Amino acid sequence: MPPTSVQQAFAEQCERAPDAIAVSCGDTWYTYRELDRRANRLAHRLLALGAEREEPVALLLERSAEVAVAFLAVLKSGGCYVPLHDSAPSERLARLMSQVGARLLLTDAAMRDAGLPDTGDVRIVDIAEDVPDIPDTDPRVPTLPDQTACVMFTSGSTGRPKGVCVAHRGLLSFARDPCWADGRHECVLAVAPHAFGVSNYEIWVPLLNGHHTVIAGPGPLDTARLGRLIEAAGATALHLVAGLFRVVAEEAPEILAPLREVLTGGDVITPGAVRRVLAACPGIVVRTLYGATETTAFATMASLTHPHAPEDSVPVGRPLDDVRGYILDGELRPVPPGGEGELYLGGARLARGYFGDPGGTAARFVADPFGGPGERMFRTGDIVRTGGDGLLEIRGRAGDLVKIRGFRVAPAEVEGVLAARPDVAQAVVLAREAGTREAGTGEAGRGERRLVAYVVPAAGGVDLTALRAEAARLLPGYAVPAAFVVLDSLPLTPNGKLDRRALPDVRPAPRGAVPRTPRQEILCALFAEVLDVAGVGVDDGFFELDGQSLQAVKLVGRIRAELGADLTVADLFNAPTVAELDRRITAAEASAPGPGGGRADAGPGLRARERGTP
Repeated sequence: MPPTSVQQAFAEQCERAPDAIAVSCGDTWYTYRELDRRANRLAHRLLALGAEREEPVALLLERSAEVAVAFLAVLKSGGCYVPLHDSAPSERLARLMSQVGARLLLTDAAMRDAGLPDTGDVRIVDIAEDVPDIPDTDPRVPTLPDQTACVMFTSGSTGRPKGVCVAHRGLLSFARDPCWADGRHECVLAVAPHAFGVSNYEIWVPLLNGHHTVIAGPGPLDTARLGRLIEAAGATALHLVAGLFRVVAEEAPEILAPLREVLTGGDVITPGAVRRVLAACPGIVVRTLYGATETTAFATMASLTHPHAPEDSVPVGRPLDDVRGYILDGELRPVPPGGEGELYLGGARLARGYFGDPGGTAARFVADPFGGPGERMFRTGDIVRTGGDGLLEIRGRAGDLVKIRGFRVAPAEVEGVLAARPDVAQAVVLAREAGTREAGTGEAGRGERRLVAYVVPAAGGVDLTALRAEAARLLPGYAVPAAFVVLDSLPLTPNGKLDRRALPDVRPAPRGAVPRTPRQEILCALFAEVLDVAGVGVDDGFFELDGQSLQAVKLVGRIRAELGADLTVADLFNAPTVAELDRRITAAEASAPGPGGGRADAGPGLRARERGTP
């Protein structure tokens, strides 16, 4: 009989190849046998603490091999794991645990040192605690296919985060899709936050197919570190969210050459980025994807190889096995071939719904008029069409959600946080996009989206510093507005509705001193180019000018290329102004080996600029 639960499918793999490497991170690695035993011991600990069937167990862990141990252990105990983002504000984490009624929080020393959220009566369980006399045998807790395996939070259009209940049936169907049986996923490098749906690919596709998942350790990623990780892991496949894929394609596409396949999605994929990766890595497959946590993970895919590449838009393919896709109009009627409509997805991989939210579940998981009795389909909110080749193309959003750095964000949730302050009378949040040109192509590209908050103050005015701090305290970093604009009133259309087109776009104004050396001139120019602003002074902070994470990766890559400076994204976080970064480069040069303690100049990029070479 086929397995009915994720842990049963894993046990079958463990029996086939117990000594094969299952998961690793840095110098830590576990075979299938060792991963199984460690998960069994932790599962018995959870059961001894009262874990019950479908018990939500919150996980707050840094990226390590213990993530796989924790996922598997919770399932073996009969519960469902609720992974929390390790960089989310403490109050948000506490609210999410309260929302699912978690009684247990599984954590590690790194998260303890960083400070745990106020958990009230929640029992803290240290994953590394040495508990004597704990068996390492499988507890064999019965699990049904439709039980919830995990709860993953996405932004909710009502202003309340939604916990998506992903079932064992969906995870099994996804992980065993024939598309993974092509020999290109034998070693998957996991770089995404494990609190998001991509982890269902990064963890379960390798482990339920007898392969190896390599979890990137903690810390920010830049192209240099990503390249080292790919080489060190011997990775064959990797998923990069569309924004990071674009940065890698622009800065260092050659680092992907050792891979057999790179997967990308989560936002609009730019054609130029695909072309550059295929040109730099002729043997690679670029797999473009579309999906949602509500469909377990990816629901459609297309495979692109050299020399074939998209011209005007990048398709996201056709539905995978066990997935039904419909393009429907407002009356739930199929649109004509080539016409645009909203994408609905059905099949065995649909989530059970939203935790504790029957109303929200009913609104998004609707009856499938084309399926069997009782079958449902998920309203994605995305407008799509099929191209001449029959592949799906994303055309835009129909609903209230927007994509910021690959994450779904509901502006209503952000507006609710801002409007809750007594000094705010009204708040509106929009996603703004900086227009750019794709590097080296001259074709229109997409800048990184950012949120802009427009606030009307209550009597007495609004404290923007406190408002920003409140947003940072209650929202994940990607949902904190990059800019706040104070208005006397919100613009309205003649019929009294909000006139969103009349809301002003804003760009931060540089205010620092002018550069004093050739290298500072280059750094200022690179800051301005990446941030898409008119100019940058030496004392302007990258993040004060609304710099985002993907722009940080791009900037570090440009500085390395222009100046030969061995910088990382962490250096930019610690030295965010041109002046501070310049001092850091000078100190690194002084300590580098060579005549006089460092390089004689600042690198070939500086010499080229000084000669007037572009």
